[in-house]
Amino acid sequence: MQDIRKLTTIQLKDWLTQHGEQGFRAKQIQEWLWKKSVLSFDQMTNLSLPMRELLKTHFEIRPLTVDQEQRSSDGTIKSSFRLFDGNLVEGVLIPALRNDDVDRMTACVSSQVGCSLTCKFCATGYMDRKRNLDAAEIYDQVVAIDRQAKENYDVPLSNIVYMGMGEPLLNYKNVLESVDRITSPDGLGMSPKRITVSTAGIAKMIRQLGDDAVKFNLALSLHAANDQKRDQIMPINESNTLQALGDALSYFYKKTGTRITFEYILFYNFNDTIQDATELWKFTKRVPAKVNIIEYNPIAEANFKNTDPKTLDKFAGFLDTKGVTVNVRRSRGKDIDAACGQLAGKK
Repeated sequence: MQDIRKLTTIQLKDWLTQHGEQGFRAKQIQEWLWKKSVLSFDQMTNLSLPMRELLKTHFEIRPLTVDQEQRSSDGTIKSSFRLFDGNLVEGVLIPALRNDDVDRMTACVSSQVGCSLTCKFCATGYMDRKRNLDAAEIYDQVVAIDRQAKENYDVPLSNIVYMGMGEPLLNYKNVLESVDRITSPDGLGMSPKRITVSTAGIAKMIRQLGDDAVKFNLALSLHAANDQKRDQIMPINESNTLQALGDALSYFYKKTGTRITFEYILFYNFNDTIQDATELWKFTKRVPAKVNIIEYNPIAEANFKNTDPKTLDKFAGFLDTKGVTVNVRRSRGKDIDAACGQLAGKK
């Protein structure tokens, strides 16, 4: 049976007219699916009962369900989502508090079941990539996490980051379609400027983002501004060198005018020296950018360690003296394996 959410409005309109129904019903159905986020034809109450039965006969809505929730001591909520075929992915609600008030509610969503990139510091990288998520499955994660935000904090989502399981740019079509469903006035109506897509660095697809004039933010998981070091921890760098990435990012900025975010984990005695900071500073000069220094979150499969606080301060201080905008991000949800790099579908 066909998944109705894979049809465009035009395709649905054509199907309806072929089955003796009025074409304008297509827009009503799409509104139920993407604006009101229903997962049952029975909920489409402005459609006649015979029409709802007709839809049930020919189509299905493949629901994403919350298989398990885990709550961190810092308020983070990790969800294991079960897909229609039994596969599991994880998503995270990250509340940011300021002066005891909620300042920001961020959903971290997955784009693939597993990952093919084998980054050495990331738990997902030790999984096989089973398949891409479709646009509706990504959209459903946002809806579910938004519901959690409202139920637990009485505040809706303010931000979305595609930083969960998988490499978003290797699921390009579905990721862009999901962003469209989330940002469209006919969908959830969120601003694209509240969305960040994070990539390990696929130069060809970064250029494609520029050609498609996307409105969302782009983050590059850099972690070393030296090809030799980056090759060791991120095998994708062997086919997408720093030179190729720098050129692609410059092209993306020229096309979109959107500043890049570089994500940089400081590993103890690997990429945390002033020489490393100098290489990072020089790389940031390629394109208007800011740097997020991220705390490393240990995983069982790897032996990396976090750098020490003194070295971190020196590293960040050096970048600051060079005029680089630097933010030091503290991990959230580490006690439930919900922090950056820890998502692996574990219970």
